[in-house]
Amino acid sequence: MSQSSYGRMLDAAQGALEDLLEDEYPTLELRPQKDRLQVFQTLATFFLRYMKIFRALEEVYDQIVHPQKRRVVHQVLDGVMGRLVELKNEMVELEHSEFHYFDDLLQDFKMTPEDLEVPIPRYFVREKMRALKEREKMLAHVLAKEGRPEHKSVNRPVLSMSMERAVWLLQVSERARQGRLRAHFMKTIRLEEQRRHLGSSMLDPDQAATCIQKVWRGYRDRRRVNKECLEEMIFLGMIPAQQQTPSPAQLRAQQVERRRHIIQEEHEAEYQTALVNIKESVRAVDGADIKESLQEQIRQWFLECRDASGKFPDFPSPEDGGSASIFAQKTPEQVAAEFAAKEEEREKKKKLKSEKDKKANDRKEKKKGKPKGKGGKGDTEEEETGWKMTHSNFLPTVFKGAKLYKEVWQNRDEQQNFLQRFDAQLVREEKRLEVEVELRVQVDELMRQELKNLKLVVDRDKGKKKKKVKKSSKKKKKKGRKTGKKKKKKEKDLTADRTIESLYEELVLEGIIIRPMNVKLSDYIGEYSYLGTTLRQADIEPMPSLSDVRQLIALYGILPLGSQCVHERGPLIRALLLTGPQGVGKKMLVHALCTETGANLFNLSPSTLAGKYPGKSGLQLLLHMVFKLCGRNCFKHTVLYWTLNWT
Repeated sequence: MSQSSYGRMLDAAQGALEDLLEDEYPTLELRPQKDRLQVFQTLATFFLRYMKIFRALEEVYDQIVHPQKRRVVHQVLDGVMGRLVELKNEMVELEHSEFHYFDDLLQDFKMTPEDLEVPIPRYFVREKMRALKEREKMLAHVLAKEGRPEHKSVNRPVLSMSMERAVWLLQVSERARQGRLRAHFMKTIRLEEQRRHLGSSMLDPDQAATCIQKVWRGYRDRRRVNKECLEEMIFLGMIPAQQQTPSPAQLRAQQVERRRHIIQEEHEAEYQTALVNIKESVRAVDGADIKESLQEQIRQWFLECRDASGKFPDFPSPEDGGSASIFAQKTPEQVAAEFAAKEEEREKKKKLKSEKDKKANDRKEKKKGKPKGKGGKGDTEEEETGWKMTHSNFLPTVFKGAKLYKEVWQNRDEQQNFLQRFDAQLVREEKRLEVEVELRVQVDELMRQELKNLKLVVDRDKGKKKKKVKKSSKKKKKKGRKTGKKKKKKEKDLTADRTIESLYEELVLEGIIIRPMNVKLSDYIGEYSYLGTTLRQADIEPMPSLSDVRQLIALYGILPLGSQCVHERGPLIRALLLTGPQGVGKKMLVHALCTETGANLFNLSPSTLAGKYPGKSGLQLLLHMVFKLCGRNCFKHTVLYWTLNWT
């Protein structure tokens, strides 16, 4: 696909997202609903629509090469991912089940079960490929240094047996071996007798031809039946199809995708260089004009406030935003009125402070005199029962990103930007605002001193100045007291004399840090449950399918681990519990989780730790080493897993 095709796909996803936001925002303000089925239909509809948008945005983000446009798409993509996790959490709390069935809604939306598969963003791994390669080199170096083979990631449990059972197994094996030898000996004797018998008599040519035809036809038909059986199993999805060699068109498409990734890196490096250069250019060319205009603007505000209130105003402190808070979409008259109102409020507060204290004391005394058993029902309204959509942490992000794309990029003429490089005009506008903010801090200090000089010259009010100095010194002392209370006791570092490399090497050699198997979540093959809704309507709880397991691993594990935004603001998911008999793919899902996110894998299973860190002190040292490594940037994405075998 060309860049224009991805642009049209992005426009279509943007339009669908705007329609979805228009439909979803009114549900946040609805009164609590009591119809559980209607609520689930609403949530499931939103979930499917977000899933469709998520799939389109992920493909667009992976292939477009415009660096500024990719940032906007990334913002919307993070918001959509987080909203998907939130909607899934809403359905879990509503249904009290982690498995949901959308087969009836799939028909309404003309979607297939494949559309329910959660797409894994490819940038999770691609944007940290360099760190992953360095980690792989470090792991290989540690293993080669000690001359040890790598610990296998799949740890089989050590099974114990009694002496009687071991002897019985040996006897059975030995008797079976002797039986096989005896059978082979008897077969050899029988074949020798047949050869002697055939050697004495000549075979008729017709009989020989018939024998050859019989053997050949049997072989041919068996091969045909096996081939038809294999084709039938592939058609039914019971056996994966044999991988065919890709066509020239597919090879060309893969080559174009790889080329786009290279162009993305080149454009990103060019954009990062331009950010620094353009900012320095704006500071050198426009810095003096910006500084002068800010000073003139603040001086004009001094004079207008002086004319409006009869005295010079107080300059806002840096904590209040400085002069930026003054001119935030306000006229000088509004600013003067606000300052006058604030001064009046201060005077009123001083006068009414004593009265409020008296009233508060009277209320406390009255409350103490009232009996505790009665009261309260008439003053508070009863909360309405029912379901209501909880507050979303991601809808503002989605709305902000969609609005930014609509205002800046949707109708922007890019016919001259065929190579999709960065837009210098947008960078200049952005950096001009940054330079203005930096220069405003310097201008505020100058104008604050200038305002003091004006007050000294015009007002000649030295008494007020001394009082203000005393008050400010008291406030500073109070702040110093508060900061002293917030000091926390540092934890003792049990490995202060060791480097991170030595800790990593020890855990690798002990088999705690292991290399994940290179498996994808899509390799965990399993079909979708097509009759889930039908069975529930018949009051039969359907069995969850492997497709549901893949969806839960993606929503609860891969998306929060791969996206920092989803992890910080999404529903808190501390751990995942995978249970089932041996051989159903629990460890494969763990390795797929690490592969899709580029995470490190720590194996803390009892069979791995047996006899390595004994006692309470050993356990504390192990946990300290693990969490110390997890706190480093290179181990920021880490999966801790352990297996328990119940026998």
